[in-house]
Amino acid sequence: MTIPYFSARSLLTAAALGLSLIIGATSAAPARADVTAPQRADIEAVIHDYLLQHPEILREALTELDRKEKAQEAAARISAVSTQKATIFDSSHQAVVGNPNGTVTLVEFFDYNCGYCKQSLADIGQLIKNDPNLRVVLKDFPILSPGSVEASHIAIALRSQFKGDKYWQFHSRLLAMRGAIGKAQALALAKDMGADMVQLARDTESDEVRSSLQEVAVLADSLALTGTPSFVIGQDVVVGALGYDEIKSKLDSVRKCGKVSCG
Repeated sequence: MTIPYFSARSLLTAAALGLSLIIGATSAAPARADVTAPQRADIEAVIHDYLLQHPEILREALTELDRKEKAQEAAARISAVSTQKATIFDSSHQAVVGNPNGTVTLVEFFDYNCGYCKQSLADIGQLIKNDPNLRVVLKDFPILSPGSVEASHIAIALRSQFKGDKYWQFHSRLLAMRGAIGKAQALALAKDMGADMVQLARDTESDEVRSSLQEVAVLADSLALTGTPSFVIGQDVVVGALGYDEIKSKLDSVRKCGKVSCG
């Protein structure tokens, strides 16, 4: 059996849970307010010996704690998606590629220096190509380096010039670059693709760039996003890369029943 990873906090919480369960199960234990120091020492000794004889109890407690924490996290994310649906799917501070009027939407939080985002790029491109009714929302979430922030500033500013397929071409080419990506790489690509560099310089300093990045940061916090890529499909939030087949399956289910799983 694979034992899940647990933080020190989780270990302490699980241990406390195990101790409280044993105390509660010991009918001879006096009420907490009436426990004297010698009685407490006796109870702790019993617990200590019991856990040494039955260490599997802590493993079971840890597994159950992990399950509950993941369930609570998933429920919190579903709630966050519901309350912030308009900002997630229809904000003015975002890039939309694919079919802007598509029947189903895939939202990606990405970083231009994220290796897993680069791996996902081909899958998303294939999904757009194969599904004429797919709407893809791209949200800059530059968390890996100062260069990531610089690249996002240029990309966001470029939205006023590049729309739809042209913006997707810029995004794809920049994300696919090898090595560290920053301001220089983003500017060079924008120039190569025919951008008005004077306007781009002005737009890079605009409130739109700051507002866009701030909005995504707040969203990411409310959705408990811990890395890139992260996706929102229907009410489902997934942190980490997904393959083509898994994304397509979730999108098909959302079309069919409104959820990522119709079972």
